[in-house]
Order: sequence, then C-alpha cells, then structure tokens
Amino acid sequence: MNPRTSAAVAAGKIAGAVSRISRLGGGTAVAGLAAERIDHDIVSNLVGQAGEGAIAVTGTNGKTTTSLMLSRIASGSALRPLHNRSGSNLMRGVAAMLVEESTFAGAIPDAKRRLAILEVDEATLPAIVRAAAPRAIVFTNLFRDQLDRYGEVDTVAKAWERALAPATRDDRQQTTDNRQQTPTNTRQTATNTRQTAPGTRGAPLLVLNADDPGVAHLGRGVPRERVLYYGIEDTSAGIESDEHASDFRTCLECGSELVYGVTFYGHLGHWRCTSCGNRRPVPDIALTKVTAGADATALTIGIARHDDALPPGEMKLRLPLTGLYNAYNALAATAGALALGLPRDAIGPALEGFTAAFGRQERFAIEGRDVAVLLGKNPTGLNQVLRAIAAAEGPKRLLVFLNDGIADGRDVSWIWDADYELVQPRTEWVLAAGTRAEDLALRLKYAGFGEDVPVEHDTGRALSRAVEATPRGGTLYVIPTYTAMLDVRDLLAKRAGGRRFWEDGR
Repeated sequence: MNPRTSAAVAAGKIAGAVSRISRLGGGTAVAGLAAERIDHDIVSNLVGQAGEGAIAVTGTNGKTTTSLMLSRIASGSALRPLHNRSGSNLMRGVAAMLVEESTFAGAIPDAKRRLAILEVDEATLPAIVRAAAPRAIVFTNLFRDQLDRYGEVDTVAKAWERALAPATRDDRQQTTDNRQQTPTNTRQTATNTRQTAPGTRGAPLLVLNADDPGVAHLGRGVPRERVLYYGIEDTSAGIESDEHASDFRTCLECGSELVYGVTFYGHLGHWRCTSCGNRRPVPDIALTKVTAGADATALTIGIARHDDALPPGEMKLRLPLTGLYNAYNALAATAGALALGLPRDAIGPALEGFTAAFGRQERFAIEGRDVAVLLGKNPTGLNQVLRAIAAAEGPKRLLVFLNDGIADGRDVSWIWDADYELVQPRTEWVLAAGTRAEDLALRLKYAGFGEDVPVEHDTGRALSRAVEATPRGGTLYVIPTYTAMLDVRDLLAKRAGGRRFWEDGR
C-alpha cells in the first residue's frame, strides 16, 4: 500500500471524526479535504481498488436520486457499492466517502465486490474522469443552475465535451487496433452473476438522455457501441404549453431553431433541427408507458437495442415516487445498470422498494402532520416539484425557502423563471423563508399569493410556524433550496427521531 495514501486516509478519518463530534459542520467533506492535502491522488488510488470499477452520474437535476437508485440495484446484484450517498459531489466529497469506506491502512475491504457509484457535480466531472476512469457515465440533463458558478448551459456542455474528448479519441484508436487484430467480438465477459455489459473496457460508455439536446450532443462522433441513449417514448406524458424555463432553443450543430413534436418539461422532448437534420436519437432504453398515481408512478421500460450485450426486452414496475422527473431518474438508473451489465431481475425490486433520497420527496411524521420535503434549486427542477404538488389532493400549505449560499448560487434571479402560479390557486397558507426571503416574498406576491406574504429568516422558527399552521392529519410541503434543505432536513430528522443526512446508511 502507498504510504502516502495510508497517511492521507488516517488524517481524513481523524478530521472527519473531529468535525462530527464537535459539530463544526462539513461532516461530509472535511475528511476528503484533509486526505487530499496529503495525497492528491487519493481518489484514484482508492477507486482503483474497486474490483467492479466505477460509474459516474452527473447532470443538473436528478443525480442524487439516480445514483441512489443505482446503488440499490447494485446491492441487489450481490455487489457492495462505494457511493457518496450524502450528495457531497465535489472531489472532496468523493474523497471523503472513499476515506470513510477504507481501513486506516488505506485498503478497501472486500475490494473485489466493490462498485464505485459516484454522484458528480457538473463542473467536477472532468477531474473524476481523470481520477476514477469510470466504466460508464450517466448524464441526466443539463439546465441552467448557479449561473454565477457554472455560466450558461453551453459552457458546461463544452466542458463535458473537452473532458470526454481524449477518451473518445483513445477509444477510436483502440477500436481500430482491435479490428486489425481479430474479427471477433472483443467485449469482455462479465462474471457469472451478471450479463455481458455493452462496454467494459477502454473509454467510458456514455449513457445519454436522448430527450435533452445538450446531453444527446455528447454522443456525436462517438462510436455507436460506446453510447446508450435513453428517453421517453410515451407521448401522452407530454405537456401542451411550453414552460419558460427552456434552456436549449437552438441547434448545437448549426445554430438554427429547434422544434418539438412533444415536450415533457423544459427543453426535454422529441426535438429536431429545422435546418441541418440534427434530431433526437432513437433511445436504446425507453419509457414506453408512464401512468402517474397519487403517490406512485407505473412504468413500462422497453429495451430496443439489438446486440449480444443488450438483447431486447421489457420491464414493468411501480415506482413509489411521483413526478415525471422521477420517472426520468428511474429510466437513467436502469440504463446505467444495464450499461454495467447488472442483472435485469435486480432492477425491478430495487426501484419498487425505493425510498426517497434525503430532501427529494422525503416525508416525516411531525406531531400528527405529514411533512414532505421537495428540493427546488433551479427553475426546471422547481417547476416539476410545483407540478407534483399541484396534482396532489387537498389544500396546500407551503413553506418555501430561498438561500443564496455558495452551494445555492448567489444569483437568485432564477426564481422569476419558476412557475409558482401552478400551486397558487389551491394554497391556503404560505411562508417565505431563508436568507433571501424578501426576494421570494416579492416573487410570490406577483404569483398571486397576496400583497403581504409573511417572511421568516430563521429556519427553526420558520419550521415551527409552518407546522403550527398545518392541522393534524394535514400535509405541509417544504420547498427548500440546497443549503436550506440540509438545515431543515436535519431539524425534521431530530423532531421525528431520525438521523442526520451524513449518518444515513440507507
């Protein structure tokens, strides 16, 4: 074992323990920060021990839920995931998870059965590609988020392209060399507990959302056997009117206007360019039917790819989450699992028994009230949350947070692109909270919630006021931005007798 890595792991474990015991904060990342200071290659050295390699999950919305779904599928496949389930998805968060999973000597226990499932921040993906050399990368979607940090969506898309370009060039050369050496199929055979994966050697297999023009574009020029597209084929799930939170209106190939046969939300849908012929790829793995219920969604997933690695088939399951965005998450997790060659019969039970990731449709019983926490951190994601709340039965009571921390983004102008009007007609009570509560109250005023929307800056007092305003047996919907979600989720867990998010071992 590398002495530097061992020293880094020991330092990280001690730093993480001190942070948690002293409650100084940073419980999910400080171990990684300490370890990286000693060994800059800590992620590479620890992930490299995982016998099943790594898969990365990135995108604007859905990566926490998608990666957690993948982790459940892997666990049902007799594997032991290495998963940054807390959602700390910068390099320090990945490093912290690996440090906590390893021994003081820097060894990953039961290494042969370990699969690294890495939720990765959009801007961190290039570093993860270099450090972890993932077998596959799942891209969920690309929307405007934290403009002060990321810039516009095309900036992120170009960074992704640059990160993938060296691997793509290497893979094309490897494909040519393999063809010169032998005419037979060169795919690696999986172990006897799993099917053969579509891609298990060389550059990562790209698992791309065909319905997102910015994500689908990443597959241009990549050998077809190195791409798995997923998307929704059930056009009945589309919406009639365009939302104003649409981030791709022009073709990334020629700059001409994109038109849609059907739109699911934002810029996700069946798209095509009006000039150059660029259009939505046909999905290899498709949601052929989606039926939304009050507290669950029925899904039919079809596999259309015809080759030895991924024979066609169909899966039907009941996902215990609502909202089309969660149907996308389940579809992305299914595609990622199939990309790795995980057994199909592990997918259904994992998704049907799924419980929400922290802050994503998570529910708490508080003093006879049902409290639902639904993260809303950018216009498109928040619009889907608001749509799901609007579809629920009964009058609505809302506690809405707006913070402007580093992890939220300092620019809060995005709230004017969110459709709060969707829930206004059936809302009986609302409270604007967070560090930018006044900005939020102003937006809610113009959404029709009243001239004087009440404001509360303190998270604890805001939660107490909201619980008191909700009758016993009723539901309180809490809609926080990211940093507010961490605080309110911690308070709710304490009141419900639960655990803090970084202690959650699910």
